[in-house]
Amino acid sequence: MQVAKLPTAQVFSFHGGIHPPENKTQSLQLPLGKPSLPNELILPLGQHIGQSSRPLVKVGDKVLKGETIAINNGFLSSFLHAPTSGTIAAIEERLIAHPSGLSDLCIILAPDGNETWTPLEPLDNWQDISKTDVLAYLSEMGIIGMGGAGFPTQVKLQGAHKNPLTHFIINAAECEPYITADDMLIREKTLELVLGIEILQHLVEADNIVIGIEDNKPTAIAALKAILSERNSQIQIAVVPTKYPSGGEKQLIQLLTGKEVPSGQYPADIGVLCQNVGTCVAVHDAITLGKPLISRFTTLTGDALKAPQNVEVLFGTPVAHLLEYADFEPKKLSRLIMGGPMMGYTLDSAAVPIVKTSNCILAASKKELPAPAPEQACIRCGMCEQACPASLLPQQLLWFSKSQEFEKAEHHNLFDCIECGACSYVCPSSIPLVQYYRHSKSSIREAREANVKSDLAKQRFEARKARQDAEAAEKEAKRLARQKASSNKATDKKKAAPEKAAPTAAAAPATTDESKKLKVDIAIGKSKLKKLQKQLLEAQENEHVEEINNLQLQVTDQEKAIASLEEQLAQMTSAAPDAPVTNTAKASPAPVSDELKKAKVDVALIGVKLKKLQKQLVETPDDQELKDKVSAFETDLKAAQDTVSKLSESTNTAAAEPKAAISDELKKLKIDAAIAKAAVKKVEKALKKAEEINAPEIEAIRQQLQEAQQRADELEKTLANPEAAAPKAAPVKAEPETNVDADAAKKRKIDLAIAKAGIKKAEKNIHLLKEQGKDEAEINASEWPSKLKEAQDKLAGLEKEQASEATAPSVATDTSAPIATANIDADAAKKRKIDLAIAKAGIKKAEKNIQLLKDQGKDESEIEASEWPKKLIEAQQKLAALEAEESTSATSVSTPVEKTADTAANSEAKVEPEMDLATQIKKEKIAVALAKAQINKLNKRLESSPEEADTIKQEMVATEQRLQSAETLLEKLIHSQTNMQENR
Repeated sequence: MQVAKLPTAQVFSFHGGIHPPENKTQSLQLPLGKPSLPNELILPLGQHIGQSSRPLVKVGDKVLKGETIAINNGFLSSFLHAPTSGTIAAIEERLIAHPSGLSDLCIILAPDGNETWTPLEPLDNWQDISKTDVLAYLSEMGIIGMGGAGFPTQVKLQGAHKNPLTHFIINAAECEPYITADDMLIREKTLELVLGIEILQHLVEADNIVIGIEDNKPTAIAALKAILSERNSQIQIAVVPTKYPSGGEKQLIQLLTGKEVPSGQYPADIGVLCQNVGTCVAVHDAITLGKPLISRFTTLTGDALKAPQNVEVLFGTPVAHLLEYADFEPKKLSRLIMGGPMMGYTLDSAAVPIVKTSNCILAASKKELPAPAPEQACIRCGMCEQACPASLLPQQLLWFSKSQEFEKAEHHNLFDCIECGACSYVCPSSIPLVQYYRHSKSSIREAREANVKSDLAKQRFEARKARQDAEAAEKEAKRLARQKASSNKATDKKKAAPEKAAPTAAAAPATTDESKKLKVDIAIGKSKLKKLQKQLLEAQENEHVEEINNLQLQVTDQEKAIASLEEQLAQMTSAAPDAPVTNTAKASPAPVSDELKKAKVDVALIGVKLKKLQKQLVETPDDQELKDKVSAFETDLKAAQDTVSKLSESTNTAAAEPKAAISDELKKLKIDAAIAKAAVKKVEKALKKAEEINAPEIEAIRQQLQEAQQRADELEKTLANPEAAAPKAAPVKAEPETNVDADAAKKRKIDLAIAKAGIKKAEKNIHLLKEQGKDEAEINASEWPSKLKEAQDKLAGLEKEQASEATAPSVATDTSAPIATANIDADAAKKRKIDLAIAKAGIKKAEKNIQLLKDQGKDESEIEASEWPKKLIEAQQKLAALEAEESTSATSVSTPVEKTADTAANSEAKVEPEMDLATQIKKEKIAVALAKAQINKLNKRLESSPEEADTIKQEMVATEQRLQSAETLLEKLIHSQTNMQENR
């Protein structure tokens, strides 16, 4: 009979590798052993990669051999079965076989010695049913990868169908020294192995099936060839040279296919699937016999054992029980290792159990595995790079690991390291390279998990915030509805019972005090909320989970408290009835009193600031900018003092007559309109949030927005024509409309200040973006250029409106017109002073930056290319224009002042213009002196630094122009002062 020729596969090679002593013969001298049952079996719930299994039994339950005692707990999990019949003695924490030496939850099974099997149900029709059902059956049988990783088999087989498989590789290399469990398994269960391979081939449908085995297993190779020839199988055998780590998955794939698995990818991505021989036998036993995975072949070896051998051991058997079975000699033991000497880890206790991934117990003597030599400095020999089977740069990875540069380590493919230990084995400096790599990997994984937790926490926080905003919007809508109903009710009561107006008016001060208190409480609460939100943001950035939860609760409570206070304030505002003014009502002097109080506070504040600036001026008398500030504050102080005197006089002389009802009603209308607008904005914000999360109450919020907008529009219309809505009052004696004009002027000043502050803020932020290195496109793409333009347009409009009102004919008496003109001139003069100060500050800043560039060693071309020379010229031109404008206004201001002096009743109006002229003359004299001093300084610089002649001459021209303008203005001011004295 002719024997069919057995197909063989081509063998390639891979980079690196080493040849440590094999030491495999010790454990092959005796036949396969079968230890007796121990007193208890310790079954950890986490015997595989992924989530730990979930127990199905409780303490005291009796179980049969092969019965399911724990179910999978997720996609990447596995079943666990009872290795023998007995009673569940406990479910508790026990030490497990793990490098950490920590404990884990375990099921403790006390054997009864009967070995009674649960009814077995083999899958006889596995070829006829769907592959998904077969994979589900393998999952229920608890089959995982037996090569060491412990990856659930059904998950690995599912991933194999991402791409068509070209090769199905059976890993029988077993390259690690001392370990012979797979060798013994092939010898003892050759037929079961081949049948298991055929079952898996049916599931994966690969083009080629190859068994990769090292040439140091001749008995196993012969047994395989005999079975394959007998079955006329198409399974190929590839005998590879003995070299560590040829049993690594990626290395074996490269040996048998010539393909290299790309970094960051899996074998299935290139059409290859690998399975261990132990997994194939377990698949056969599960499908053909119906037996779940409850035992495995394990090597017991080492010089500390008198009878080293391979045993078929039940899961959960303590290592101490196996050592006793192999005639353990405690005196010889130096290290007890789970696994081989290259990739195994030391056990701290022999009480740990055997699990599904345990392939070897090495009881080594001190001579066998001596203590490692002390770590020395790297000598950069490059031997680690030559030995690395993954073609990495171990030396570079060492530097990155030591310096904790994990990003660079990842960039150098740290996670491609299989931790085979070849680099540490060949290192002449005894550096434990693999330990550094393991530490770096664990640190990176921890950081990734922390980032994931942080992202999830952020998502939860944002979802909760959106929910809270939706709830707040709903509450706001309800509050607006209540406010509207309350307002209507109050109106009805007012119409029905006008006689109750007097008590209500009497109670108004108490309501006002209560509303003021509520406003103060709301402001304090918002300040506290802002602080808490800032702390919460810092805690989220630092990933302090407990602190985040605590702060989040505080923020929520604070938001609720503020919302409650705002609701009370709104109800109080809407519930307060209007108090009509009658003929007998006494006019309250409170508004005048408040203005007087504010004016006195302004005087005090300006006085404090002025004293501070004067003190600074004494220390630095040459600081022109400081002098300008002092002058401006002196003017402001004088104006504030005049305001106090005027208000005091008006308070003493004012008759106790009622104010026009229109002013109170107008003020109330303004407040109501502002509240209505704020309510519209709040509901709009709530609607936007609700639309973002697609909340069910969108339509209700839209209805609330419509009602709020309608109320705001009604109030706007009423505000536009307040006389029509004002209550009819008794005729009141006509008074000059000075209060209305003062309020309008005050409002304009506030609007002007806000616009100027907006311009300043926008310019500051644009400058900040420039300092950060942003280009023009990025700056224009930000919000600040548009905000700057809006603020400038608003300021221009307000100034134009102010100018038009100043030139409009006055409706006041003849004596009031010159005073109003003088006030406008004072405002204009104040504005010119501010512009002058800004221009001078710009010149000073430009000069300072030019000098800074010079100090940095920049040449003239580089300085000219910068922005500062251009800015200097622009500031100087602006200053010259402002000074010329000021001189023109100074000559034209004398006529109205003289008219005012002729028509005013008191003599203060005569003195004030003279004081202003004297101050300006003094200021211009100082400016002339400073300009001359600057010219002298520039002449000295020109003599000492001729290489800077161009820049110095440019500065000198600008300074001479400034001197000329100052001298011209000084002459005009002196001439005006002379004319005024002659007129007197």
